[in-house]
Amino acid sequence: MGKTEERYKIAKEIYGEYGVDTDKALSQMNEIPVSIHCWQIDDLSGFENPERGLSGGIQATGSDPSKAKNKEEFVQNLTQALKMVPGKNKLALHAIYLENFGRFVDRDAITPENFSFWVDYAKENSLGLDFNPTYFSHDKADDNFTLSSYDPEIRKFWIEHGKRCRKISEYFGRELGQTSVNNHWIPDGYKDYTVDKLTHRELLAESMDQILKEKIDWRYSIDSFESKLFGLGLESYTVGSHEFYTNYAAIRNNCIVCMDMGHFHPTETVSSKISSYLVFGRQMQLHVSRPVRWDSDHVVIVDDELKEVMLEIKRQNAFDRVHIGTDYFDGSINRIAAQALGARSVKKAILYALLEPTDLLERYEENGDLVRRLVYSEEEKMLPFGLVWDQFCEMNNVPFSGWVEKILK
Repeated sequence: MGKTEERYKIAKEIYGEYGVDTDKALSQMNEIPVSIHCWQIDDLSGFENPERGLSGGIQATGSDPSKAKNKEEFVQNLTQALKMVPGKNKLALHAIYLENFGRFVDRDAITPENFSFWVDYAKENSLGLDFNPTYFSHDKADDNFTLSSYDPEIRKFWIEHGKRCRKISEYFGRELGQTSVNNHWIPDGYKDYTVDKLTHRELLAESMDQILKEKIDWRYSIDSFESKLFGLGLESYTVGSHEFYTNYAAIRNNCIVCMDMGHFHPTETVSSKISSYLVFGRQMQLHVSRPVRWDSDHVVIVDDELKEVMLEIKRQNAFDRVHIGTDYFDGSINRIAAQALGARSVKKAILYALLEPTDLLERYEENGDLVRRLVYSEEEKMLPFGLVWDQFCEMNNVPFSGWVEKILK
Protein backbone atom coordinates (compact mmCIF):
# COMPACT_ATOMS: atom_id res chain seq x y z
CA MET A 1 0.00 0.00 0.00
CA GLY A 2 1.43 3.37 -1.04
CA LYS A 3 1.51 6.53 1.07
CA THR A 4 -1.39 8.09 -0.82
CA GLU A 5 -3.63 5.11 -0.13
CA GLU A 6 -2.55 5.01 3.53
CA ARG A 7 -3.48 8.66 3.96
CA TYR A 8 -6.73 8.08 2.10
CA LYS A 9 -7.72 5.31 4.53
CA ILE A 10 -7.32 7.78 7.40
CA ALA A 11 -9.46 10.34 5.60
CA LYS A 12 -12.06 7.69 4.78
CA GLU A 13 -12.37 6.80 8.44
CA ILE A 14 -12.71 10.42 9.54
CA TYR A 15 -15.34 11.21 6.93
CA GLY A 16 -17.17 8.03 7.86
CA GLU A 17 -17.70 9.44 11.35
CA TYR A 18 -19.86 12.11 9.70
CA GLY A 19 -21.76 9.60 7.58
CA VAL A 20 -19.85 10.35 4.36
CA ASP A 21 -18.86 7.51 2.01
CA THR A 22 -15.63 8.65 0.36
CA ASP A 23 -15.51 5.64 -2.00
CA LYS A 24 -18.92 6.64 -3.34
CA ALA A 25 -17.74 10.23 -3.80
CA LEU A 26 -14.72 9.08 -5.79
CA SER A 27 -16.92 6.91 -7.98
CA GLN A 28 -19.25 9.85 -8.62
CA MET A 29 -16.30 12.05 -9.54
CA ASN A 30 -15.50 9.81 -12.47
CA GLU A 31 -19.05 10.26 -13.81
CA ILE A 32 -19.35 14.05 -13.61
CA PRO A 33 -17.91 15.69 -16.74
CA VAL A 34 -16.35 19.15 -16.75
CA SER A 35 -16.25 20.96 -20.09
CA ILE A 36 -12.82 22.57 -20.42
CA HIS A 37 -12.72 25.57 -22.75
CA CYS A 38 -9.94 25.55 -25.34
CA TRP A 39 -9.33 29.29 -25.67
CA GLN A 40 -7.07 29.79 -22.64
CA ILE A 41 -4.29 28.26 -24.76
CA ASP A 42 -4.20 31.14 -27.30
CA ASP A 43 -6.24 34.00 -25.76
CA LEU A 44 -9.24 33.24 -27.99
CA SER A 45 -7.34 33.94 -31.22
CA GLY A 46 -8.59 30.85 -33.04
CA PHE A 47 -7.61 29.47 -36.44
CA GLU A 48 -9.91 31.55 -38.65
CA ASN A 49 -7.83 34.76 -38.68
CA PRO A 50 -5.49 34.79 -35.66
CA GLU A 51 -4.03 38.19 -36.52
CA ARG A 52 -7.35 40.04 -36.48
CA GLY A 53 -7.48 40.67 -32.76
CA LEU A 54 -10.41 40.56 -30.35
CA SER A 55 -13.47 42.80 -30.47
CA GLY A 56 -17.00 42.81 -29.14
CA GLY A 57 -16.37 43.32 -25.45
CA ILE A 58 -13.63 40.66 -25.38
CA GLN A 59 -10.13 41.31 -24.10
CA ALA A 60 -7.19 39.17 -23.01
CA THR A 61 -4.36 40.81 -21.08
CA GLY A 62 -0.78 39.77 -20.43
CA SER A 63 2.29 39.00 -22.53
CA ASP A 64 3.59 35.69 -21.22
CA PRO A 65 5.44 34.02 -24.15
CA SER A 66 3.53 30.72 -23.77
CA LYS A 67 0.73 31.64 -26.20
CA ALA A 68 0.35 29.03 -28.94
CA LYS A 69 1.61 30.40 -32.27
CA ASN A 70 -0.08 28.00 -34.70
CA LYS A 71 -2.59 25.16 -34.83
CA GLU A 72 -0.02 22.43 -34.24
CA GLU A 73 1.39 24.13 -31.16
CA PHE A 74 -2.13 24.86 -29.94
CA VAL A 75 -3.15 21.20 -30.06
CA GLN A 76 0.12 20.10 -28.45
CA ASN A 77 -0.26 22.56 -25.57
CA LEU A 78 -3.93 21.77 -25.10
CA THR A 79 -3.16 18.06 -24.90
CA GLN A 80 -0.48 18.69 -22.30
CA ALA A 81 -2.94 20.67 -20.16
CA LEU A 82 -5.71 18.08 -20.43
CA LYS A 83 -3.36 15.35 -19.22
CA MET A 84 -3.19 17.15 -15.88
CA VAL A 85 -6.96 17.11 -15.28
CA PRO A 86 -8.26 13.89 -13.70
CA GLY A 87 -11.66 12.32 -14.32
CA LYS A 88 -14.25 12.63 -17.08
CA ASN A 89 -13.83 15.67 -19.33
CA LYS A 90 -15.29 17.43 -22.33
CA LEU A 91 -13.69 20.04 -24.55
CA ALA A 92 -15.50 23.28 -25.41
CA LEU A 93 -14.71 24.79 -28.82
CA HIS A 94 -15.51 28.15 -30.41
CA ALA A 95 -16.47 28.31 -34.07
CA ILE A 96 -13.21 30.10 -34.91
CA TYR A 97 -11.24 26.91 -34.13
CA LEU A 98 -12.07 25.38 -37.48
CA GLU A 99 -10.08 23.52 -40.10
CA ASN A 100 -10.44 25.68 -43.24
CA PHE A 101 -8.37 23.43 -45.55
CA GLY A 102 -6.19 26.34 -46.70
CA ARG A 103 -9.01 28.68 -47.75
CA PHE A 104 -11.08 31.25 -45.92
CA VAL A 105 -14.45 29.95 -44.73
CA ASP A 106 -16.77 32.64 -43.40
CA ARG A 107 -18.95 31.92 -40.42
CA ASP A 108 -22.16 31.60 -42.39
CA ALA A 109 -20.56 28.79 -44.40
CA ILE A 110 -19.01 26.50 -41.77
CA THR A 111 -20.02 22.84 -41.80
CA PRO A 112 -19.36 19.76 -39.64
CA GLU A 113 -16.55 18.87 -42.05
CA ASN A 114 -14.60 21.89 -40.76
CA PHE A 115 -14.59 20.31 -37.29
CA SER A 116 -14.19 16.62 -38.08
CA PHE A 117 -10.58 16.68 -36.89
CA TRP A 118 -11.85 17.70 -33.45
CA VAL A 119 -14.13 14.66 -33.40
CA ASP A 120 -11.11 12.47 -34.16
CA TYR A 121 -9.18 14.26 -31.41
CA ALA A 122 -12.03 13.74 -28.94
CA LYS A 123 -12.22 10.03 -29.72
CA GLU A 124 -8.46 9.63 -29.31
CA ASN A 125 -8.54 11.41 -25.94
CA SER A 126 -11.87 10.08 -24.58
CA LEU A 127 -13.53 13.50 -24.57
CA GLY A 128 -16.97 14.88 -25.27
CA LEU A 129 -17.31 18.11 -27.26
CA ASP A 130 -19.30 21.27 -26.57
CA PHE A 131 -19.59 24.18 -28.98
CA ASN A 132 -19.89 27.97 -29.07
CA PRO A 133 -20.93 30.12 -32.03
CA THR A 134 -18.52 33.06 -32.35
CA TYR A 135 -20.60 36.24 -32.62
CA PHE A 136 -17.64 38.62 -32.12
CA SER A 137 -14.23 39.50 -33.59
CA HIS A 138 -15.69 39.86 -37.09
CA ASP A 139 -16.28 42.71 -39.55
CA LYS A 140 -20.02 42.16 -39.30
CA ALA A 141 -19.89 42.66 -35.53
CA ASP A 142 -17.75 45.80 -35.37
CA ASP A 143 -20.70 48.09 -34.59
CA ASN A 144 -21.50 45.91 -31.55
CA PHE A 145 -24.71 44.47 -33.01
CA THR A 146 -25.23 41.02 -34.54
CA LEU A 147 -28.48 39.09 -34.00
CA SER A 148 -30.20 42.26 -32.77
CA SER A 149 -28.87 44.59 -35.48
CA TYR A 150 -31.26 47.00 -37.20
CA ASP A 151 -29.69 45.81 -40.49
CA PRO A 152 -31.59 42.73 -41.76
CA GLU A 153 -28.56 41.59 -43.80
CA ILE A 154 -26.38 41.57 -40.70
CA ARG A 155 -29.02 39.62 -38.82
CA LYS A 156 -29.36 37.18 -41.72
CA PHE A 157 -25.60 36.50 -41.68
CA TRP A 158 -25.50 35.76 -37.95
CA ILE A 159 -28.73 33.75 -37.99
CA GLU A 160 -27.16 31.49 -40.60
CA HIS A 161 -24.05 31.21 -38.42
CA GLY A 162 -26.21 30.20 -35.47
CA LYS A 163 -28.05 27.57 -37.52
CA ARG A 164 -24.85 26.04 -38.79
CA CYS A 165 -23.35 25.91 -35.31
CA ARG A 166 -26.37 23.94 -34.13
CA LYS A 167 -25.75 21.34 -36.83
CA ILE A 168 -22.10 21.12 -35.84
CA SER A 169 -23.04 20.62 -32.20
CA GLU A 170 -25.55 17.94 -33.20
CA TYR A 171 -22.81 16.27 -35.24
CA PHE A 172 -20.59 16.19 -32.14
CA GLY A 173 -23.35 14.60 -30.08
CA ARG A 174 -24.12 11.92 -32.64
CA GLU A 175 -20.49 11.02 -33.27
CA LEU A 176 -19.39 10.91 -29.63
CA GLY A 177 -22.53 9.64 -27.91
CA GLN A 178 -22.49 12.55 -25.44
CA THR A 179 -24.82 15.54 -25.44
CA SER A 180 -23.08 18.60 -26.84
CA VAL A 181 -24.06 21.94 -25.30
CA ASN A 182 -24.14 24.69 -27.94
CA ASN A 183 -23.73 27.95 -26.05
CA HIS A 184 -24.65 31.29 -27.65
CA TRP A 185 -23.14 34.48 -26.23
CA ILE A 186 -23.68 37.68 -28.19
CA PRO A 187 -21.99 41.02 -27.36
CA ASP A 188 -24.77 43.30 -28.63
CA GLY A 189 -25.29 46.59 -26.82
CA TYR A 190 -24.43 50.26 -26.42
CA LYS A 191 -21.53 51.96 -24.69
CA ASP A 192 -23.52 54.98 -23.53
CA TYR A 193 -27.00 56.23 -22.73
CA THR A 194 -29.67 54.11 -24.45
CA VAL A 195 -33.18 55.32 -25.29
CA ASP A 196 -34.91 52.35 -26.95
CA LYS A 197 -34.10 49.20 -24.98
CA LEU A 198 -37.02 47.22 -26.37
CA THR A 199 -36.53 47.05 -30.16
CA HIS A 200 -33.14 45.35 -30.09
CA ARG A 201 -34.52 42.73 -27.70
CA GLU A 202 -37.48 42.14 -30.00
CA LEU A 203 -35.05 41.65 -32.88
CA LEU A 204 -32.90 39.32 -30.81
CA ALA A 205 -35.93 37.18 -29.90
CA GLU A 206 -36.94 36.99 -33.57
CA SER A 207 -33.41 35.96 -34.57
CA MET A 208 -33.28 33.32 -31.84
CA ASP A 209 -36.62 31.95 -33.00
CA GLN A 210 -35.23 31.49 -36.50
CA ILE A 211 -32.01 29.87 -35.26
CA LEU A 212 -33.92 27.41 -33.07
CA LYS A 213 -36.71 26.71 -35.55
CA GLU A 214 -35.38 23.29 -36.53
CA LYS A 215 -35.92 20.80 -33.74
CA ILE A 216 -32.80 18.92 -32.63
CA ASP A 217 -32.90 15.93 -30.31
CA TRP A 218 -31.56 16.97 -26.88
CA ARG A 219 -29.77 13.64 -26.66
CA TYR A 220 -27.32 15.10 -29.19
CA SER A 221 -27.34 18.86 -28.66
CA ILE A 222 -28.82 21.45 -26.29
CA ASP A 223 -28.78 25.18 -27.01
CA SER A 224 -27.92 27.52 -24.15
CA PHE A 225 -27.88 31.31 -24.05
CA GLU A 226 -25.37 33.17 -21.89
CA SER A 227 -26.32 36.47 -20.31
CA LYS A 228 -24.04 39.33 -19.35
CA LEU A 229 -24.40 42.47 -17.30
CA PHE A 230 -22.18 44.53 -19.59
CA GLY A 231 -19.03 44.25 -21.69
CA LEU A 232 -16.04 46.41 -22.54
CA GLY A 233 -17.35 49.22 -24.72
CA LEU A 234 -20.91 48.11 -23.92
CA GLU A 235 -21.24 49.47 -20.43
CA SER A 236 -24.70 51.02 -20.59
CA TYR A 237 -26.91 48.43 -22.27
CA THR A 238 -26.61 44.71 -23.03
CA VAL A 239 -29.37 43.24 -25.18
CA GLY A 240 -28.93 39.67 -23.93
CA SER A 241 -29.47 40.26 -20.23
CA HIS A 242 -30.07 37.58 -17.59
CA GLU A 243 -33.76 38.46 -17.37
CA PHE A 244 -34.16 38.35 -21.16
CA TYR A 245 -32.71 34.87 -21.57
CA THR A 246 -34.43 33.50 -18.48
CA ASN A 247 -37.83 34.57 -19.80
CA TYR A 248 -37.07 33.40 -23.34
CA ALA A 249 -35.98 29.93 -22.19
CA ALA A 250 -39.00 29.56 -19.90
CA ILE A 251 -41.52 30.60 -22.56
CA ARG A 252 -40.01 28.91 -25.62
CA ASN A 253 -38.84 25.84 -23.68
CA ASN A 254 -36.39 24.87 -26.44
CA CYS A 255 -33.16 26.10 -24.85
CA ILE A 256 -31.53 26.63 -21.46
CA VAL A 257 -29.79 29.49 -19.67
CA CYS A 258 -26.04 29.69 -19.17
CA MET A 259 -24.83 31.59 -16.13
CA ASP A 260 -21.23 32.80 -16.14
CA MET A 261 -19.91 33.49 -12.65
CA GLY A 262 -18.42 36.80 -13.76
CA HIS A 263 -21.44 38.22 -15.60
CA PHE A 264 -23.44 39.68 -12.73
CA HIS A 265 -23.38 42.62 -10.34
CA PRO A 266 -20.51 42.38 -7.82
CA THR A 267 -22.99 41.73 -5.01
CA GLU A 268 -24.78 38.91 -6.87
CA THR A 269 -23.77 35.26 -6.58
CA VAL A 270 -24.54 32.47 -9.01
CA SER A 271 -24.81 29.98 -6.15
CA SER A 272 -27.92 31.78 -4.86
CA LYS A 273 -29.66 31.47 -8.26
CA ILE A 274 -29.23 27.77 -9.02
CA SER A 275 -32.11 26.36 -6.98
CA SER A 276 -34.56 28.79 -8.64
CA TYR A 277 -33.99 26.94 -11.92
CA LEU A 278 -33.83 23.45 -10.50
CA VAL A 279 -37.14 23.81 -8.66
CA PHE A 280 -38.87 23.98 -12.05
CA GLY A 281 -36.99 20.99 -13.40
CA ARG A 282 -34.86 23.14 -15.69
CA GLN A 283 -31.44 22.22 -16.97
CA MET A 284 -28.84 24.95 -17.00
CA GLN A 285 -25.27 25.57 -18.03
CA LEU A 286 -22.59 27.00 -15.79
CA HIS A 287 -19.48 28.86 -16.93
CA VAL A 288 -16.92 28.94 -14.14
CA SER A 289 -14.64 31.95 -14.08
CA ARG A 290 -13.16 34.14 -11.32
CA PRO A 291 -14.22 37.80 -11.36
CA VAL A 292 -11.58 39.61 -9.32
CA ARG A 293 -13.02 42.86 -10.67
CA TRP A 294 -16.33 41.95 -12.24
CA ASP A 295 -15.80 39.89 -15.43
CA SER A 296 -12.00 39.77 -15.30
CA ASP A 297 -11.89 36.07 -16.22
CA HIS A 298 -9.06 35.21 -13.82
CA VAL A 299 -7.97 31.59 -13.65
CA VAL A 300 -10.32 29.64 -11.41
CA ILE A 301 -9.22 28.77 -7.88
CA VAL A 302 -11.06 26.97 -5.09
CA ASP A 303 -12.61 30.04 -3.51
CA ASP A 304 -15.73 30.28 -1.35
CA GLU A 305 -18.18 31.03 -4.17
CA LEU A 306 -16.97 28.13 -6.29
CA LYS A 307 -17.47 25.77 -3.34
CA GLU A 308 -20.94 27.23 -2.71
CA VAL A 309 -21.92 26.70 -6.35
CA MET A 310 -20.91 23.05 -6.28
CA LEU A 311 -22.54 22.52 -2.89
CA GLU A 312 -25.83 23.84 -4.27
CA ILE A 313 -25.68 21.41 -7.18
CA LYS A 314 -24.76 18.50 -4.91
CA ARG A 315 -27.47 19.24 -2.36
CA GLN A 316 -30.10 19.12 -5.10
CA ASN A 317 -28.56 15.99 -6.65
CA ALA A 318 -28.38 17.94 -9.90
CA PHE A 319 -25.05 17.14 -11.51
CA ASP A 320 -27.04 15.54 -14.34
CA ARG A 321 -28.99 18.77 -14.91
CA VAL A 322 -26.23 21.38 -14.58
CA HIS A 323 -23.69 21.38 -17.41
CA ILE A 324 -20.43 22.57 -15.85
CA GLY A 325 -17.80 24.28 -17.99
CA THR A 326 -14.81 26.56 -17.52
CA ASP A 327 -14.35 30.00 -19.09
CA TYR A 328 -11.30 32.15 -18.37
CA PHE A 329 -8.26 33.40 -20.24
CA ASP A 330 -5.22 34.91 -18.60
CA GLY A 331 -2.27 35.89 -20.76
CA SER A 332 -0.07 36.99 -17.87
CA ILE A 333 1.02 33.49 -16.82
CA ASN A 334 1.88 30.23 -18.54
CA ARG A 335 -1.24 29.38 -20.48
CA ILE A 336 -0.90 25.60 -20.27
CA ALA A 337 -0.53 25.72 -16.49
CA ALA A 338 -3.42 28.18 -16.27
CA GLN A 339 -5.65 25.88 -18.32
CA ALA A 340 -4.87 22.89 -16.09
CA LEU A 341 -5.05 24.82 -12.81
CA GLY A 342 -8.53 26.21 -13.44
CA ALA A 343 -9.97 22.86 -14.50
CA ARG A 344 -8.38 21.08 -11.55
CA SER A 345 -9.86 23.71 -9.23
CA VAL A 346 -13.36 23.02 -10.56
CA LYS A 347 -12.85 19.31 -10.00
CA LYS A 348 -11.63 19.96 -6.45
CA ALA A 349 -14.73 22.02 -5.69
CA ILE A 350 -16.98 19.25 -6.99
CA LEU A 351 -15.23 16.69 -4.79
CA TYR A 352 -15.43 19.06 -1.82
CA ALA A 353 -19.19 19.26 -2.35
CA LEU A 354 -19.62 15.51 -2.70
CA LEU A 355 -17.84 15.06 0.63
CA GLU A 356 -20.16 17.38 2.53
CA PRO A 357 -22.16 15.55 5.24
CA THR A 358 -25.36 16.87 3.68
CA ASP A 359 -27.67 14.30 5.25
CA LEU A 360 -26.43 15.25 8.72
CA LEU A 361 -26.82 18.99 8.13
CA GLU A 362 -30.27 18.62 6.56
CA ARG A 363 -31.42 16.51 9.48
CA TYR A 364 -30.43 19.23 11.93
CA GLU A 365 -32.16 21.82 9.74
CA GLU A 366 -35.41 19.84 9.51
CA ASN A 367 -35.43 19.40 13.29
CA GLY A 368 -34.88 23.10 13.87
CA ASP A 369 -31.48 22.45 15.46
CA LEU A 370 -29.85 25.48 13.88
CA VAL A 371 -26.89 25.68 16.21
CA ARG A 372 -25.71 22.16 15.33
CA ARG A 373 -26.35 22.90 11.67
CA LEU A 374 -23.94 25.84 11.87
CA VAL A 375 -21.37 24.14 14.10
CA TYR A 376 -21.07 21.02 11.96
CA SER A 377 -21.00 23.00 8.73
CA GLU A 378 -17.94 24.74 10.17
CA GLU A 379 -16.34 21.49 11.37
CA GLU A 380 -16.80 20.03 7.90
CA LYS A 381 -14.47 22.68 6.47
CA MET A 382 -11.56 21.18 8.43
CA LEU A 383 -12.01 17.58 7.28
CA PRO A 384 -9.07 16.09 5.26
CA PHE A 385 -10.51 16.78 1.84
CA GLY A 386 -7.05 17.08 0.27
CA LEU A 387 -6.19 13.45 1.03
CA VAL A 388 -9.25 12.30 -0.89
CA TRP A 389 -8.27 14.55 -3.81
CA ASP A 390 -4.81 12.97 -3.88
CA GLN A 391 -6.42 9.54 -4.08
CA PHE A 392 -8.67 10.70 -6.95
CA CYS A 393 -5.66 11.94 -8.91
CA GLU A 394 -3.73 8.73 -8.31
CA MET A 395 -6.72 6.65 -9.41
CA ASN A 396 -6.66 8.54 -12.72
CA ASN A 397 -2.86 8.42 -13.17
CA VAL A 398 -2.61 12.19 -12.84
CA PRO A 399 -0.07 13.82 -10.49
CA PHE A 400 -1.60 15.49 -7.43
CA SER A 401 1.55 17.54 -6.78
CA GLY A 402 4.50 18.69 -8.84
CA TRP A 403 2.42 18.73 -12.02
CA VAL A 404 3.28 22.32 -12.84
CA GLU A 405 6.98 21.44 -13.01
CA LYS A 406 6.24 18.97 -15.79
CA ILE A 407 4.49 21.73 -17.75
CA LEU A 408 7.09 24.44 -17.18
CA LYS A 409 9.91 22.17 -18.35
